[in-house]
Amino acid sequence: MAKMKSSNEIIRNFMEDMVADTIDGVIKNMDVCGCEKCRMDITAIALNNLPPKYVVTRKGQLFTKLSVLQHQFDADLTSAISKAAVIVSENPRHNTEEQ
Repeated sequence: MAKMKSSNEIIRNFMEDMVADTIDGVIKNMDVCGCEKCRMDITAIALNNLPPKYVVTRKGQLFTKLSVLQHQFDADLTSAISKAAVIVSENPRHNTEEQ
């Protein structure tokens, strides 16, 4: 196993950024609540159904960004968000008490 270097670099799931950048465009065309709680639930469900894309360096972030321009990736991302939105719209938590 390789040792991790201590530095200012962080490990980040780039997929979180992609879902955040895409969610508004997907749910605006759907009959789904856009409140913050529902958006967070949709994001969590979508991320659980998408493969993570971890990056560490700026170069890694740029490489990953190029790969996400692929048509199939966009379709998978939109599909995962849409499916998550349907689940959340059928089971919204925005009116429930926190437990």
